[in-house]
Amino acid sequence: MLLHKPTSKTLRKLLFPYQNPIFSCLYQPQNPAYIYTQKANYVNVYMKWKKDSYFDTIEHIDKSIVLKPIINLKNCITEDPNGCIPIYRVSKRGFALDVPMKVAKFLRKYPSIFEEFSGEYNYPWFKLTPEAAEIDREEKRVYEDCREDLRDRLKKLILMSKEKVLPLKIIQGMEWYLGLPDDFLHYTEKNLDRSFRFVTMEDGLEGLAVDSGEKVLSVVQRNAMKNGVYSGGSMEAVEFPCFPSNGLRLRHKIKDWLEEFQKLPYVSPYEDSSHLQPDSDECEKRVVGLLHELLSLFVEHSAERKKLFCLKKYMGLPQKVHRAFERHPEIFYLSHKNKTCTAILKEAYCDESAIEKHPLLAVRKKYIRLMRESAVILKNRRVNGRLAGGGNMELDLDLEHKCEDRGGGENTKVDLDLESENVDNRDGECSQ
Repeated sequence: MLLHKPTSKTLRKLLFPYQNPIFSCLYQPQNPAYIYTQKANYVNVYMKWKKDSYFDTIEHIDKSIVLKPIINLKNCITEDPNGCIPIYRVSKRGFALDVPMKVAKFLRKYPSIFEEFSGEYNYPWFKLTPEAAEIDREEKRVYEDCREDLRDRLKKLILMSKEKVLPLKIIQGMEWYLGLPDDFLHYTEKNLDRSFRFVTMEDGLEGLAVDSGEKVLSVVQRNAMKNGVYSGGSMEAVEFPCFPSNGLRLRHKIKDWLEEFQKLPYVSPYEDSSHLQPDSDECEKRVVGLLHELLSLFVEHSAERKKLFCLKKYMGLPQKVHRAFERHPEIFYLSHKNKTCTAILKEAYCDESAIEKHPLLAVRKKYIRLMRESAVILKNRRVNGRLAGGGNMELDLDLEHKCEDRGGGENTKVDLDLESENVDNRDGECSQ
């Protein structure tokens, strides 16, 4: 009776130690439930962000956020049959064109790209300078000559999605990063092949799908195969190229975890990943591989991190996908310039032979060169104005203010914070 019904708490602990959490490991049921369940092995490590001046000073990445509205306004001018537009044509479209301030003020910040003159009823008109017009023609030639390359980049973006289909609005949001012209999807006959088809998705959105039975290799797989460390099979342990920043020191615990992480099987972003458990290091390696491949397709091999969040639903990315960038500082760098967070693929700038350069990158660098020339022009105008003693004369734009009132609170600084200067108030016809 004493053995079957012990009344003392101390006696019960001695007779039945498995009920004590301290000794619970000594008691194992015959068929524990957890042996039938896959266990997650996600390791929660913290990586301290380290500033790297090399990646922060890459000019075409730093100026990309300003170059985009410049290209948008340039396209508005070139679309006009006369090659010039009055200010009221775009003054109300500043938000749609990503212009961070009043449109007229923004146009005058870049006199080496946009030339201003007075047109009908003394309205300010704008056209491209000869240098900018020549770069625009070169840009159009790149679109024509590299149409197949641009098509393949779009195809790979869609093939990385779970259902091999993406909404048109998502694709349009990625056009700037992929280097596609704004009207790329308007001319389907010449820009898309038979593998593309327009569909209506479950949520009612119009989408673009790709039907492709051929196997697509990622950049990581192609480089590993070139180096002889990958045979082409699935679930092989392919390592990511790592490029640690100067001064970045990791704890031994984190180094050991990264070594084990590299030995995990590599799941291509173009392969099915439904068999992976969400909270596992294997799944994280697939996410890192997808982000690596995604950035390798972009013009600058970088993107604003928040702009990638719209892909989470369609590419099977976790809710906290931003942690993949933070936990792998030897693969990605996060730049916090321009009041935003930009994710940069290190391999594209530390090993130039690893990733093919985008054909449009050279054209964008030429536009950035004109942006630098604009800064010099405006600086010389300020100096000459002070020497003349008359200060800066302003063009009378009363008519402009009537047609350009966009409300307060929208004037923010852009990267080249230059003062608005006067331009020659001359009459003339706009050249085609």
